Amino acid sequence: MKNFAGKICFVTGGASGAGLGQAKLFAKNGMKVAIADVREDALENAVKEIVAYAGCAEADVLPLKVDLTNRAEYTAAADKVEETFGGPPHLLIQTAGVNSFGPVEASTFDDFDWVVGVCFNHVVNGLLIFVPRMIKAYANKEEFHVATTASMGGLMAGAGTGPYSAAKAGVINLMYSYADALKKYGGGATVLCPGNINSNIGNAEKYRPAHLKNTGYHVTEGTMMHLRSVHAIGIDPVELAEILKEAIENGRILALPDHNPESWKDQLRGLNETIENYTLTKAERDAIQAEKMKAMKEMMEKMKAEGKEVPMMGWAVPEGGEAFGQARKDLDWIKR
Repeated sequence: MKNFAGKICFVTGGASGAGLGQAKLFAKNGMKVAIADVREDALENAVKEIVAYAGCAEADVLPLKVDLTNRAEYTAAADKVEETFGGPPHLLIQTAGVNSFGPVEASTFDDFDWVVGVCFNHVVNGLLIFVPRMIKAYANKEEFHVATTASMGGLMAGAGTGPYSAAKAGVINLMYSYADALKKYGGGATVLCPGNINSNIGNAEKYRPAHLKNTGYHVTEGTMMHLRSVHAIGIDPVELAEILKEAIENGRILALPDHNPESWKDQLRGLNETIENYTLTKAERDAIQAEKMKAMKEMMEKMKAEGKEVPMMGWAVPEGGEAFGQARKDLDWIKR
């Protein structure tokens, strides 16, 4: 998809963070933009920001308060887009996401239901609601595209991100399926896998539904403060949107988190090496790991010698904050 002007875009999570950055950028490129979010007050502010950034008419931005895990609400939102803009979106971007860090073995059903519900199920909902409409309206007549914002966490799972990484891995796999399926209709698919984003996801726990509040993680205002300090130094949302746009324009299924894919080459190669090294003995794998650690140590020593800043191997807890990613303190089976 290369031409955006005059077409329709639908963005979930569009009231802040990555979603708002996407809404701003595609509005500036001449699209009519619908933004869906569960936070009504944030939607009002987002419309003002989009209009100011893009220089578009307020009538070209449609705010929709939607619980994206509720299929009836999502379907009603899809109907409203068609009623307002005259058709389904040419570009569907599903970016809404939540996260709460903690040991996967401390997770509750509520932790999985909440995180997987928003990060994966809402993507399924949008695809099943919108894609048939998009095919009927645009197949082999007009460009159309579906995109999702997943995460590097879907490629690099960890013990503290179980539900989130599982959901994002599912999203990545699903988008590869849609990229293949939509070819015969003249459509495309892209999955964006960012790292850290300057967004409000650190506040996600404040919006966790009351019926899913039973978490196995230690969550306080202090842990959310720590998360906010981490996300504050992430990539700018509009810059991230530009990366997504470039991938869509060039028909790429996978979009990496910055303009320099070279910077992620070693990490992505490492994922493949995990599989490639399956047939090696433990001694051979240990030798490879030792070489990697040696190379990293030499690189850091060289940076120090050249007066360059050495990357942080962790995230400092701000004054008044509390380290996130811990288990609830009353769980007696957790090793701390």
